[in-house]
Amino acid sequence: MVTGMALAAALATGAAMGAVAQSRGDAADYKFTYTYPAEARRIPALRAWLEGDAARLRAATARDAAEARRQARKEGFPFRQYETQKSWKLVASTPRFLSLSGDVYSYTGGAHGNPGSLGLLWDKAVGRRLEPKAVFTSDAALQAAIGTPFCARLNVERTRKRGAPPSGDGMFDKCPKIGELTVLLGSSNNSRINRIGLIADPYVAGPYAEGAYEVTLPVTAALLRVVKPAYRAAFAIGR
Repeated sequence: MVTGMALAAALATGAAMGAVAQSRGDAADYKFTYTYPAEARRIPALRAWLEGDAARLRAATARDAAEARRQARKEGFPFRQYETQKSWKLVASTPRFLSLSGDVYSYTGGAHGNPGSLGLLWDKAVGRRLEPKAVFTSDAALQAAIGTPFCARLNVERTRKRGAPPSGDGMFDKCPKIGELTVLLGSSNNSRINRIGLIADPYVAGPYAEGAYEVTLPVTAALLRVVKPAYRAAFAIGR
Protein backbone atom coordinates (compact mmCIF):
# COMPACT_ATOMS: atom_id res chain seq x y z
CA MET A 1 0.00 0.00 0.00
CA VAL A 2 1.51 3.33 -1.04
CA THR A 3 0.71 6.44 0.97
CA GLY A 4 2.86 9.33 -0.21
CA MET A 5 3.29 8.82 -3.95
CA ALA A 6 0.89 11.57 -5.03
CA LEU A 7 2.33 14.07 -2.57
CA ALA A 8 5.90 13.27 -3.58
CA ALA A 9 4.94 13.90 -7.20
CA ALA A 10 3.31 17.21 -6.30
CA LEU A 11 6.37 18.33 -4.38
CA ALA A 12 8.82 17.16 -7.03
CA THR A 13 7.69 19.14 -10.09
CA GLY A 14 10.78 19.54 -12.26
CA ALA A 15 12.74 16.74 -10.57
CA ALA A 16 13.94 14.02 -12.92
CA MET A 17 13.26 10.50 -11.69
CA GLY A 18 16.15 8.10 -12.14
CA ALA A 19 16.35 4.31 -12.07
CA VAL A 20 15.51 2.48 -8.87
CA ALA A 21 17.80 0.22 -6.85
CA GLN A 22 15.81 -2.74 -5.56
CA SER A 23 16.33 -5.42 -2.94
CA ARG A 24 13.97 -8.41 -2.84
CA GLY A 25 14.02 -11.25 -0.37
CA ASP A 26 11.00 -13.53 -0.64
CA ALA A 27 11.05 -16.65 1.55
CA ALA A 28 8.57 -19.19 2.84
CA ASP A 29 7.84 -17.06 5.91
CA TYR A 30 7.84 -13.59 4.36
CA LYS A 31 7.99 -11.29 1.34
CA PHE A 32 10.40 -8.37 1.40
CA THR A 33 10.94 -5.42 -0.94
CA TYR A 34 13.16 -2.35 -0.46
CA THR A 35 13.75 0.28 -3.15
CA TYR A 36 15.42 3.66 -3.48
CA PRO A 37 16.15 6.00 -6.42
CA ALA A 38 19.35 6.30 -8.44
CA GLU A 39 19.90 9.83 -7.10
CA ALA A 40 20.40 8.34 -3.63
CA ARG A 41 22.55 5.51 -4.98
CA ARG A 42 25.00 8.05 -6.41
CA ILE A 43 25.84 9.33 -2.91
CA PRO A 44 28.10 6.62 -1.39
CA ALA A 45 27.41 7.43 2.27
CA LEU A 46 23.67 7.59 1.73
CA ARG A 47 23.72 4.40 -0.33
CA ALA A 48 25.58 2.66 2.51
CA TRP A 49 22.96 3.80 5.03
CA LEU A 50 20.08 2.66 2.80
CA GLU A 51 21.64 -0.74 2.18
CA GLY A 52 22.23 -1.11 5.92
CA ASP A 53 18.64 -0.10 6.63
CA ALA A 54 17.41 -2.68 4.14
CA ALA A 55 19.55 -5.41 5.73
CA ARG A 56 18.34 -4.55 9.24
CA LEU A 57 14.72 -4.46 8.16
CA ARG A 58 14.95 -7.75 6.28
CA ALA A 59 16.63 -9.46 9.25
CA ALA A 60 13.93 -8.19 11.62
CA THR A 61 11.19 -9.36 9.23
CA ALA A 62 12.75 -12.82 8.92
CA ARG A 63 13.18 -13.12 12.69
CA ASP A 64 9.64 -12.00 13.51
CA ALA A 65 8.05 -14.16 10.81
CA ALA A 66 9.96 -17.25 11.94
CA GLU A 67 8.86 -16.68 15.52
CA ALA A 68 5.24 -16.20 14.39
CA ARG A 69 5.39 -19.49 12.45
CA ARG A 70 6.74 -21.32 15.51
CA GLN A 71 4.01 -19.80 17.67
CA ALA A 72 1.31 -20.73 15.15
CA ARG A 73 2.53 -24.33 15.06
CA LYS A 74 2.64 -24.49 18.86
CA GLU A 75 -0.86 -23.02 19.28
CA GLY A 76 -2.38 -24.95 16.37
CA PHE A 77 -3.55 -22.09 14.16
CA PRO A 78 -2.67 -21.22 10.54
CA PHE A 79 0.40 -19.11 9.87
CA ARG A 80 -0.04 -16.17 7.51
CA GLN A 81 3.02 -15.11 5.53
CA TYR A 82 4.51 -11.80 6.66
CA GLU A 83 5.25 -8.97 4.23
CA THR A 84 7.45 -5.87 4.47
CA GLN A 85 7.80 -3.12 1.87
CA LYS A 86 9.83 0.07 2.05
CA SER A 87 10.09 2.38 -0.95
CA TRP A 88 12.03 5.65 -1.09
CA LYS A 89 11.17 8.14 -3.85
CA LEU A 90 12.83 11.33 -5.02
CA VAL A 91 11.05 14.49 -3.89
CA ALA A 92 13.69 17.10 -4.75
CA SER A 93 17.39 17.50 -5.46
CA THR A 94 18.71 21.00 -4.84
CA PRO A 95 22.33 22.16 -4.51
CA ARG A 96 22.06 21.76 -0.71
CA PHE A 97 19.61 18.89 -0.18
CA LEU A 98 18.44 15.56 -1.54
CA SER A 99 14.89 15.04 -0.29
CA LEU A 100 13.23 11.63 -0.27
CA SER A 101 9.80 10.36 0.72
CA GLY A 102 9.38 6.89 2.14
CA ASP A 103 6.35 4.60 1.89
CA VAL A 104 6.29 1.66 4.28
CA TYR A 105 3.93 -1.28 4.58
CA SER A 106 3.93 -4.29 6.86
CA TYR A 107 1.65 -7.27 7.20
CA THR A 108 1.97 -9.48 10.26
CA GLY A 109 -1.04 -11.74 9.97
CA GLY A 110 -3.85 -9.46 11.12
CA ALA A 111 -7.01 -8.27 9.41
CA HIS A 112 -5.04 -5.86 7.21
CA GLY A 113 -1.55 -4.49 6.70
CA ASN A 114 -0.16 -1.32 8.23
CA PRO A 115 0.95 1.50 5.89
CA GLY A 116 3.02 4.50 6.90
CA SER A 117 5.20 7.32 5.61
CA LEU A 118 8.68 8.71 6.23
CA GLY A 119 10.78 11.67 5.18
CA LEU A 120 14.54 11.78 4.69
CA LEU A 121 16.80 14.73 3.95
CA TRP A 122 20.43 14.39 2.93
CA ASP A 123 22.54 17.50 3.55
CA LYS A 124 25.01 17.53 0.66
CA ALA A 125 27.10 20.28 2.25
CA VAL A 126 28.14 18.15 5.23
CA GLY A 127 27.30 14.63 4.05
CA ARG A 128 24.72 13.96 6.75
CA ARG A 129 21.25 12.43 6.98
CA LEU A 130 18.56 14.57 8.63
CA GLU A 131 14.95 14.27 9.65
CA PRO A 132 13.15 16.99 7.63
CA LYS A 133 11.77 18.52 10.85
CA ALA A 134 15.35 19.00 12.08
CA VAL A 135 15.88 22.00 9.79
CA PHE A 136 13.28 23.98 11.77
CA THR A 137 13.85 25.61 15.13
CA SER A 138 11.23 23.43 16.86
CA ASP A 139 8.00 21.52 16.26
CA ALA A 140 6.17 24.25 18.18
CA ALA A 141 7.56 26.97 15.90
CA LEU A 142 6.66 24.94 12.81
CA GLN A 143 3.17 24.40 14.22
CA ALA A 144 2.73 28.15 14.73
CA ALA A 145 3.91 28.89 11.17
CA ILE A 146 1.78 26.41 9.21
CA GLY A 147 -0.76 24.88 11.61
CA THR A 148 -3.69 27.05 10.53
CA PRO A 149 -3.34 26.60 6.75
CA PHE A 150 -2.63 22.90 7.20
CA CYS A 151 -5.78 22.37 9.25
CA ALA A 152 -7.89 24.30 6.73
CA ARG A 153 -6.61 22.19 3.82
CA LEU A 154 -6.97 19.00 5.84
CA ASN A 155 -10.63 19.72 6.53
CA VAL A 156 -11.25 20.35 2.83
CA GLU A 157 -9.89 16.85 2.16
CA ARG A 158 -11.86 15.33 5.03
CA THR A 159 -15.04 16.89 3.66
CA ARG A 160 -14.30 15.53 0.19
CA LYS A 161 -13.78 11.99 1.51
CA ARG A 162 -16.65 11.98 4.02
CA GLY A 163 -19.21 13.98 2.10
CA ALA A 164 -19.67 16.39 5.00
CA PRO A 165 -17.36 18.71 6.98
CA PRO A 166 -15.93 17.50 10.30
CA SER A 167 -18.16 18.42 13.19
CA GLY A 168 -18.03 17.89 16.92
CA ASP A 169 -15.11 16.82 19.04
CA GLY A 170 -14.64 13.29 17.80
CA MET A 171 -11.35 11.45 17.63
CA PHE A 172 -10.97 12.11 13.89
CA ASP A 173 -12.46 15.62 13.84
CA LYS A 174 -9.53 17.31 15.56
CA CYS A 175 -6.50 18.59 13.67
CA PRO A 176 -3.33 16.61 14.39
CA LYS A 177 -0.21 18.38 15.60
CA ILE A 178 2.97 18.66 13.53
CA GLY A 179 4.63 16.09 15.76
CA GLU A 180 2.13 13.47 14.53
CA LEU A 181 2.78 14.17 10.84
CA THR A 182 5.39 13.18 8.29
CA VAL A 183 7.12 16.23 6.82
CA LEU A 184 8.54 16.30 3.29
CA LEU A 185 10.51 19.16 1.74
CA GLY A 186 10.09 19.87 -1.98
CA SER A 187 11.11 22.25 -4.72
CA SER A 188 9.43 23.42 -7.91
CA ASN A 189 12.73 24.41 -9.51
CA ASN A 190 15.43 22.16 -7.97
CA SER A 191 17.19 25.31 -6.79
CA ARG A 192 15.80 25.92 -3.30
CA ILE A 193 13.19 24.34 -1.07
CA ASN A 194 9.93 26.21 -1.64
CA ARG A 195 7.26 23.61 -0.75
CA ILE A 196 6.44 21.59 2.34
CA GLY A 197 4.39 18.41 2.32
CA LEU A 198 2.54 17.02 5.33
CA ILE A 199 1.20 13.47 5.59
CA ALA A 200 -1.22 12.22 8.22
CA ASP A 201 -1.04 8.43 8.13
CA PRO A 202 -4.13 6.26 8.71
CA TYR A 203 -5.52 6.67 12.24
CA VAL A 204 -3.84 10.09 12.62
CA ALA A 205 -6.48 12.31 10.95
CA GLY A 206 -9.07 9.71 10.01
CA PRO A 207 -9.94 6.01 10.27
CA TYR A 208 -8.06 3.34 8.36
CA ALA A 209 -10.69 3.24 5.61
CA GLU A 210 -10.02 6.90 4.73
CA GLY A 211 -6.35 6.24 4.07
CA ALA A 212 -3.64 8.85 4.48
CA TYR A 213 -4.25 12.59 4.21
CA GLU A 214 -1.71 14.61 2.22
CA VAL A 215 -1.37 18.39 2.11
CA THR A 216 1.15 20.51 0.20
CA LEU A 217 1.82 24.13 1.21
CA PRO A 218 4.15 26.79 -0.20
CA VAL A 219 7.02 28.10 1.87
CA THR A 220 5.87 31.43 3.30
CA ALA A 221 7.68 34.25 5.08
CA ALA A 222 6.35 32.88 8.37
CA LEU A 223 7.74 29.44 7.60
CA LEU A 224 11.05 30.86 6.43
CA ARG A 225 11.48 32.59 9.80
CA VAL A 226 11.42 29.26 11.66
CA VAL A 227 14.06 27.59 9.47
CA LYS A 228 17.32 27.33 11.39
CA PRO A 229 19.80 29.99 10.25
CA ALA A 230 22.26 27.35 9.03
CA TYR A 231 19.71 26.15 6.45
CA ARG A 232 17.79 29.31 5.62
CA ALA A 233 19.71 30.14 2.43
CA ALA A 234 18.59 26.80 0.99
CA PHE A 235 14.91 27.86 1.21
CA ALA A 236 12.84 30.35 -0.78
CA ILE A 237 9.29 31.65 -0.59
CA GLY A 238 7.03 29.60 -2.86
CA ARG A 239 3.68 30.16 -4.59
